[in-house]
Amino acid sequence: MDTSFPPGGGYTAFADLLETLLAPRGFACQRVEVPPALWTTPESEGPRVNLIARPAQRRHPACGVYVHTDTVPAGEGWTRPALTLTREGDRLYGRGTADMKGAIVALLAAIDAASVAGLALARDPVLLACTDEEGGLYPGIRYLAEQNLLGCEELICLNGGAAPRIWAGCFGSLDVAITVEGRAAHSGDPGPLGVNAVEEALPVLARLMNLKRDVEARASAMPPPPHRAGPLTARLTIAAIHGGAKGSALPGSCRILVNRRVMPEESMPAALAEIEGAVHASREGSRALSITTQLVGRLDPVTNPDGDACWPRWRQALAWGSGWPEPSFARYGSSTSSDMGFVQRAGLSEIMLGGLVRPESRGHGPDEFTTVQDIAALARSLLAYLADCPIPSGDPS
Repeated sequence: MDTSFPPGGGYTAFADLLETLLAPRGFACQRVEVPPALWTTPESEGPRVNLIARPAQRRHPACGVYVHTDTVPAGEGWTRPALTLTREGDRLYGRGTADMKGAIVALLAAIDAASVAGLALARDPVLLACTDEEGGLYPGIRYLAEQNLLGCEELICLNGGAAPRIWAGCFGSLDVAITVEGRAAHSGDPGPLGVNAVEEALPVLARLMNLKRDVEARASAMPPPPHRAGPLTARLTIAAIHGGAKGSALPGSCRILVNRRVMPEESMPAALAEIEGAVHASREGSRALSITTQLVGRLDPVTNPDGDACWPRWRQALAWGSGWPEPSFARYGSSTSSDMGFVQRAGLSEIMLGGLVRPESRGHGPDEFTTVQDIAALARSLLAYLADCPIPSGDPS
């Protein structure tokens, strides 16, 4: 089922699917749509349908389990069908298997295992299946948090990796669309009125590249992943350029998409202002009819989400479920981004993290995959955390 963002047009159908899976398992589902005025951009279309699924018979404190329902577009380079699940041995290929629909399967497996085993729970799992994490202007979890709809005392975010990690936070992200307007004309005889928008975009790109050098010289104090040599640094990426259609016509418009990864030590408004300032400076002497900027995506930084209330048991659960020795756990952050910053702003500071992503799982790339073993390990971890009993030690089998 295609829930790629952009454009995000498949959320309603995916909510239908989730309800058919959750209702027989005793869950009551609530749909919450984000008002279009908050999320509409040129890249987006279709209702933003978020699903909150709670046990119909509430018995225990609620533990939110967050997943995002969007994926990046399939993209090029696949050697297997991007939107069809392909199993080869223990590998499961398809867009979203690792990031992050496979995590929904792990939660369903944990729920089923508890039911089959008659295992009492100390926490009621509440699924928060949310929209627009992959770069949207107003992610669904932000709306739920700001509307006080989370309804949980603690939260597990499953948008992480399959690794013995204590989450130290992550960078914020800004997506800024820059539009350079020219005037289309015949490329062989443009006359005095023809303005090539792509060529007029070159000074904008030059200014952005100068800013990129300044930005990427900034280092964060956030501890980097063990595999990274050196500190985490701020980043600026020219992620997309679109302009023109054929050789015989001057392009009348050029659109540049810039992504900025913002360190927790930086200010989101200041980072946006830097980009806007570079664009403004490029207007001097330009023949472009207009050069404008638009914020089309935002995720706030996550700061120190580990804590003493929930993380110790979650770390034990991950260790047992995945077979990782507890001493192997390391605390580190990431220059990737998460929509959990909005949850922190709403008052829930401690957020647990788990998931299926590995460096080799090709998330956001062709032939994305996860494994049966990683889904089973995540399911065991969730089951151990939710259960009303001490977490055992030793082999989970």
